[in-house]
Amino acid sequence: MKISDILSTDVIAVKLDTTDKDDAINKVIDLAAKSGKILDKEKVSRTIFEREKLVSTGVGKGFAIPHGKTDSISDVVAAFAITNEPIDFDSIDGEPVRFIFLLIGKENLLNTHIKLLSRISRLMNKDEFRDKLLDAATPEEVLAIFKEEEKNYFDI
Repeated sequence: MKISDILSTDVIAVKLDTTDKDDAINKVIDLAAKSGKILDKEKVSRTIFEREKLVSTGVGKGFAIPHGKTDSISDVVAAFAITNEPIDFDSIDGEPVRFIFLLIGKENLLNTHIKLLSRISRLMNKDEFRDKLLDAATPEEVLAIFKEEEKNYFDI
């Protein structure tokens, strides 16, 4: 499994119009619901927001990765958004966020969930990769950028 395997153009948004952190998370959850893999959207939302209360998932460099594990999904769910404007996400480096990658894993697949989080972080820590994403005008371009970047990575 690769990141590009769990993303599709219908769960990617470029120029996401959002007002704040909570609004952004809600909109990315709505986006993820388009995957058809969410069985209980309300429970998924609670899971993500409960995790966010523990510590912000704004990991730095303009990137946030709200995530959680639940059995309210049929398979691993992901969504990716680039915001119109930087938003405050209580990031560890204090910088506003432009990139939001939502990952929802199944309770019984902890190892896969951790490996996916690690892969996402590794990709998003690359300045050149983030610059390419900012230049993307369509979900198709975003997905192609992920696929190209992952060519040299092993499946998870």
